Amino acid sequence: MSDALINGLAGAGGGIIAQLITYPLQTVNTRQQTERDLKKEKRKLGTIEQMCQVVKQEGWERLYGGLTPSLVGTTASQGVYYYFYQIFRNKAESKALERQKKGIGDGSVGMLSSLIVAALSGCVNVLLTNPIWVVVTRMQTHTNILKKDHSNRLATPALEETVLSAIEPFSYSTGHAIQEVYDEAGFWGFWKGVFPTLIMVSNPAMQFMLYETMLKKLKKQRSLSNPDNNGVTALE
Repeated sequence: MSDALINGLAGAGGGIIAQLITYPLQTVNTRQQTERDLKKEKRKLGTIEQMCQVVKQEGWERLYGGLTPSLVGTTASQGVYYYFYQIFRNKAESKALERQKKGIGDGSVGMLSSLIVAALSGCVNVLLTNPIWVVVTRMQTHTNILKKDHSNRLATPALEETVLSAIEPFSYSTGHAIQEVYDEAGFWGFWKGVFPTLIMVSNPAMQFMLYETMLKKLKKQRSLSNPDNNGVTALE
């Protein structure tokens, strides 16, 4: 099994665990970011308060709305990112060794090369997995959109409750979300927001640039104190 495939599988596994633990917070965060009810002056709810409100009004399952496509997205996203990161990293290391043979550099990948490797990996990841995250976001915010659309049209709270109770009982599945996105914007609707997301690739790119730099320094310090062992622990 290649290093790239091992890294891809490891990244996907770690992403799934993190997603399962933090998903309710992500759901609330997404709702807060997409809240645009300008007509109502209301106190902004904190994260915990909003989580409790969602559970009380919509049930526990709404905190995990869109979890299935999100897990698929996380698996694909982390797997793709780490897979291509290792491929681009291997190429960068090969070029660094070639330069060393010509008397240029010490054979290690510099900060700029690390930044480019991480940025390229991030761009590939975004272009391949953006449709999944469009569907996930649609599922996370589905209930809020329904309520807003109909509350603007209905005259009385009683009538609003009646209509919503008739509309919301069906299960809003991944298939519904995909069909909704396609009906609204067609095929390219699944790449909605891809350009700002590509810009945000700078975040993990800088993260991995610093990660590789600090990892290299840590390994160097370890090898000086113990020449037989230059590895690092998971905690480190």
